[in-house]
Formats: sequence, structure tokens, C-alpha cells
Amino acid sequence: MALKWKSIRTLACVLSASAALGSTALAADAPRVQLTVATDAPGPEISRHLFGQFAEHLGTGIYGGIWVGKDSKIPNTRGIRKDVVEALRAIKVPNIRWPGGCYADKYHWRDGIGPQARRPKTLNPDWGGVIEPNSFGTHEFMDLAEQVGAEAYVSINVGSGSVREMAEWLEYMTSAKPSSLAQERVRNGAAKPFKVPLLGIGNEVWGCGGSMTPEEYAAEMKKYASFAVNFHPDQQKEGQKMRRIASGPNRDDYRFTEVVMRHVKEHALYSWGIEGLSLHSYTGLDKWPPSHPATDFAESEYMAILKATLDMETFVTKHSAIMDRYDPEKKVALVVDEWGAWYAPTAGSNPSFLQQQNSQRDAILAALNINLFARHADRVRIANIAQMINVLQAMILTSDTGIVLTPSYHAFKLYVPFQDAKLLKSQHDGQPFKLADTELPRFDSVAARGRDGKVWVALTNVHPTEPLTLQLKAGTATAARGETLTAPRFDSVNTFKQPQLVAPKPITARQDAACGCLVLDLAPASLTVVSLD
Repeated sequence: MALKWKSIRTLACVLSASAALGSTALAADAPRVQLTVATDAPGPEISRHLFGQFAEHLGTGIYGGIWVGKDSKIPNTRGIRKDVVEALRAIKVPNIRWPGGCYADKYHWRDGIGPQARRPKTLNPDWGGVIEPNSFGTHEFMDLAEQVGAEAYVSINVGSGSVREMAEWLEYMTSAKPSSLAQERVRNGAAKPFKVPLLGIGNEVWGCGGSMTPEEYAAEMKKYASFAVNFHPDQQKEGQKMRRIASGPNRDDYRFTEVVMRHVKEHALYSWGIEGLSLHSYTGLDKWPPSHPATDFAESEYMAILKATLDMETFVTKHSAIMDRYDPEKKVALVVDEWGAWYAPTAGSNPSFLQQQNSQRDAILAALNINLFARHADRVRIANIAQMINVLQAMILTSDTGIVLTPSYHAFKLYVPFQDAKLLKSQHDGQPFKLADTELPRFDSVAARGRDGKVWVALTNVHPTEPLTLQLKAGTATAARGETLTAPRFDSVNTFKQPQLVAPKPITARQDAACGCLVLDLAPASLTVVSLD
């Protein structure tokens, strides 16, 4: 029986692979969608910070994933993996959020500075109760950010810390003047001050960050924001000042946003104002422990997960509407600094390490979220997928011998031209489809004019098994070329044995004189990004 099932699955993979290649026979019968892009009316900027990453002291996200130590046989620069840095530079990571997550509100920064041998060994109670060696601390994180070319997004400890602890950490990191704290930083190896462009004032204060009511947090937020002083000389200039990001709501907790934003408006003239409000929402975490499989899932699971991820549209829209009432000028950004897929852990792994595989479905999930963030670019200006390495919806999986780039990584790389691009209006006539009693949009897209002057269009065929013929009209465009991310099946994953099973391939549109448009054959469950000539 097992052999028969294996044969059936192999045949299904072959048929799906044919669809992914967009064979002429399949394309001829494929549904058609027409997309029109207005190339002459650029809208808000799609901030590069929408493509931020998140690195928490959790599982092997830091140790083994980023940090291997200077004496490791794994090629490294000052203890940080070279292969990981090279891969992250290729997707132009704009910012990295650290040290958490729930871990941030138990983190005391002094544990992670000074000679390695003298750093205390502490417990990590949130993520398995494992020993935290504190080998990766402030200096190592800033080194990582510099090597990657990313900005530092530091989350401070509100839950178990103090205003003084935060203020002293900021002085230690950012002061160029020879205060005692700045001199201590110099003795620890950093002659120049560190830049801290983004500062998170607590994490999930309604839960692991202190179990606070919004009123309780608002009172704390005012104190922390008032004393969150960045001393770096470059960050005193307008446009370069540190942005303070308040811990915000979980998913649909609209009252939390209401209370915090009311406090922001009532005290707008004071020094404690904030520049961002966070929002956290995971896909698949509808119960604990998470039970949705990351691999070998059925069509029904594909549909259910993507249906769930579209809840983000409702959350962003409703929280933005509340913020608009108190901040009509949109000075305060909505910061979605934890989002992504959260599935059942990999069999045999420590369940507290949140290790899971990453499939073509997750690339589609990423595309749907990135597109909706871009469409709300006037308010959503920072987002951080969870997490960067080896944890949840990771970009990269590591071992002692190398790395694997996940489908989500490839999706982020396709979107690089959208960083700091100008959103363009577009509309399509795609109709929803229904499978396994679940309805989803057939097609999703976003268009922008990049910093290179080109028009870029991201195209997602959501259907798990059927190709789609796209008819594209965009000003005077006569050609379109780029890359498409397809897979043999919607649950295909990259592994150390098959690291290139899911990878982008070149794609070129053809001209169709009958419709006066460009035509692209989109494979099932695929993401395609093209530039227009």
C-alpha cells in the first residue's frame, strides 16, 4: 500500500511540475485575468523597512544560526557566519529586530557585554529553559547589522527592566562623549558609538511582556519614551532621529490601539511622543500548541492557511482607521514587527525551539502579506517577518556544513526592487475560487515604480493546482521580463539534499496584438516579479 501511495504522489508531482512550467497545452485552457497598471500616478513610498527581519534568542536562531564563535570551523567573521551574512546581504535586509520577542523583556543588557569568559550564563525560561551563554550581545548584534548592511532595531526590556536600565543602555550604545558608560563601551572594543535608528519600547506587554492592560502600558510607555535619549551625533539631525515604537495590539485587540493612540494625542506636545505602534499577527496560531503541518499537507490545509493569513488585511485596515482618528497626518507608523506562519514543530526537534520547514505555500503567504502592506504603505512603514534564521517562517536554514535558502527567502529576493519604490495604482478582474469549502482570491498583485525608474509588478497565482494566463496593460509597456518562483507542488520544500527544488526561474512576457497587452503564463501557486520596458 505504501508503494502505491508513493507512486501516486510521484505522478502528482510530475503533473504539478508540468503545470509549473506552464506548458502550452495547459496555458491554452487556463483562466485569464486582465491587470491594468497606471504608470503615471505614483502614490506613497513602499518603505524598504517593510522587508525587515527578526532575530530572537530562541532555538538555533542565534546560536548556530548566526553566531558560531571565532574559533568555529564554520567560516565566520568575528564569530558570525559568513554564509548567512552573504545570503542576507543579497536580499538587502533593511533592519533586524533584536533580542526579542518575549526574550527581550527578560534580557538585561549588561549580561551581554565585556570579555566572553566573564559573561554570566543565564536561563532562557520562555524558550525551553536552556542555558543562555550571552556570547551574542550588544557588540555582536551591532557587528551583525553592519556586516549585513541593516539598521539596528533594538527592543528594550519594559517587563522586568527599568527606565534607568534602558537609559543607560542607550547611553552606552550611542554616546560619543566620554561618559563613564561610553568609555566602558570603548574598553569593550567599540571606539565609535553605535547607531540605534529603531527602538522598541517593550514587546507584547499584554502577554509575555508584563500582562498589562492598555492603560497600564500607556503609563509605562510615557516614562520610557521620555527617557529614551539617543546621543549619537548623527541621530540628532532631522530625518535621522531614532524612532520609538510602542508595544501595540495583538491581532484584533482594537481597544489596545484606541487607548494608546488616545494617550499619544492627549500628550502630543510632550517629549515622550512615539513614532510607531506595533502589531503582531501570526498565521496558523489559532490554538496552542500549533497543529498545522509545515510539510506534506493537503490542498485543504493550503487553502485554510492562506485564508487565515488574509485576516491581516482586516487587522491592518481597522487599526489604521483608529490611528487615523487620533493621527490624521499619519506621523505614527503602524509597525507589523511580528508576522508569518507558525506551524507544528519539526518532528524530533525541541518543540520550544519553534523549528519548522518552509514550503512554496509560505512563499505565497509572504507575497500576500507583502502586497497588502504595500497597499497600506501610507500607514504601514515597518514590518518584520518572524524569524530570520531556523525559527518559524525563516529565510535560511543552517547546519554545520552549510545553509538552505527557503522559498520565503526567494520571495523576499524577488521583492528587492520594491524597496523604497513608489506604489502605483492597479486593478484586475480576477474572480475568487473555491476549494475544500474555502474561498480565496484567484490572483493578487502590486505594482510600483522603483528607484531605478522602472515599473515593477509582482504577480501571484494563488490557485494551488491550476495555471493562470495574465493579460497585462501598463502605459506604453512593450516588454516584461523577470523571474518566477514555482515548485513541483504547493508543499515542496528545499532541503540540504535538494536545496534548489524551489528556486526562481527566468520568465518573459509575449506580446498579444489582439488585446494590445503583454501575456504571462503563471504557474500554479507561483510568485512572479517582472520589470516593464
